[in-house]
Amino acid sequence: MSGDGPQPGRLRGALQRGRDKWADLWPRLLSGAVLAVLGLLLLLSSGLWIRLGVSAVIGVMMWELARLTGWRHPEFRSPRHPVLIAILSGLVMLAMLVLPGDWPMALALVPMIAGWHGTHEHERPAYLLFTLAILGAGYALVVIREVMGLPTLAWIVGTVVLSDVLGYFIGRKLGGPRFWPAISPKKTWSGTIAGWAGALVLALVLMLAGQAPWPVLVLGPLIALAGQFGDIAESWLKRRVGVKDSSDLIPGHGGVLDRFDAMSGALLMALLLLIGDLLPVIGG
Repeated sequence: MSGDGPQPGRLRGALQRGRDKWADLWPRLLSGAVLAVLGLLLLLSSGLWIRLGVSAVIGVMMWELARLTGWRHPEFRSPRHPVLIAILSGLVMLAMLVLPGDWPMALALVPMIAGWHGTHEHERPAYLLFTLAILGAGYALVVIREVMGLPTLAWIVGTVVLSDVLGYFIGRKLGGPRFWPAISPKKTWSGTIAGWAGALVLALVLMLAGQAPWPVLVLGPLIALAGQFGDIAESWLKRRVGVKDSSDLIPGHGGVLDRFDAMSGALLMALLLLIGDLLPVIGG
């Protein structure tokens, strides 16, 4: 017997797919709330405290990177080497942030060289590039906070968060063509464009409120795009080594690299804008 109405089996399947689609929402929200509080405390801190906090975060990110890039190496069957890389990287980050002058930037070579042997030979270029990006992002956060002020850093962070949130919900809701399916199969054009739109709206609000100059209308979406490419870069690395998350430290989010990949990309772009004297002062 056939009919035009929906079949119970199909209904159950559709409902299950709907539940699966949003299954990670509550863990993401709860973990995101905790991360937001910790991130706010970090942004509001200054001096030695922000340097210590950023160095700790960088150390954890480097621990995850060492595990990812050494996944086939016999020495990495023991957790000892990634932990040593994490401690060394955290200390290097702290030295880069507290020592005067430009020469401490050369200390970034220390974890790059130290992790070379333990990294699988196929992943060594990725390890070097990601190490440089991670340390650069940590340096950028503190420099922007102290040189440009908290409102400018808050604008960058807000742009990334808004882009990420809109990309997640709009992308899940609308779906559609994938942005780069070979690397990040879950990222859609609808979510990507929603992230750009969110960055533009935030910039427009700041400009209309007299808190930002007009270039933020261009730089906001550019920073959002840099954040999205930070996310894509980490997705590329995870697909390359065959893992879903950088670690399982954060329920619903995976690892610290998973959570701060977009922020790292945005901070690196902001640092380049700062070097080129193009980064606007917000609220100044």
